[in-house]
Amino acid sequence: MTDRARTQEGLPATGSGRILIVACGALAHEILAIKAANGLDHIDLHCLPAILHNRPDRISPAVEAALAERAGGYDGAFVAYADCGTGGALAALCERLGVEMIEGPHCYAFFEGQDAFARRDEIDAFYLTDFLARQFDAFVTRPLGLDRHPELRDMYFGHYRRLVYLAQTNDMDLTDKARAAAAALGLAFERRYTGLEPFAEVLPRQSEG
Repeated sequence: MTDRARTQEGLPATGSGRILIVACGALAHEILAIKAANGLDHIDLHCLPAILHNRPDRISPAVEAALAERAGGYDGAFVAYADCGTGGALAALCERLGVEMIEGPHCYAFFEGQDAFARRDEIDAFYLTDFLARQFDAFVTRPLGLDRHPELRDMYFGHYRRLVYLAQTNDMDLTDKARAAAAALGLAFERRYTGLEPFAEVLPRQSEG
């Protein structure tokens, strides 16, 4: 595909050796950490607001707009989203544009590993990542109105039995925040360390491509 054709499709044009990553803001810390650790200076990161997860129908249009607005000057692009509730719309967009994305239904499966996550089949688990542990009030408590109407807790979370914290770092402060979140929701607490390996596997491969 020529640079002109790629630009018309909303893709970055080739020729610079640089890679554009359009990512969910919830993944910014992890991607920047991997970029720094591996010296991936040719990667440019553009993050979309993590609150888009509250309206997943808006994710695909936002990703397409971000790619189109930044077309030109890149050899390739990567979309750091899984399906994230878009019902296949994001995958269809990426296929049309010839851009890779994270495999799987959501970042929880990505962090733990698609096969391992599927084998667990934990329908009674509510998940947190480092980002959600850090931003629990902003993304759970206040949007659900639990700060104003705590009696809604059991309506929202009555079918859950435990909160599973998928930890990307060994940060005891975040672990304490996740444990406090579990207590606030009346759930048992479990911590699983995932590390940054999922991104370490994805980002360098993209840079080599």
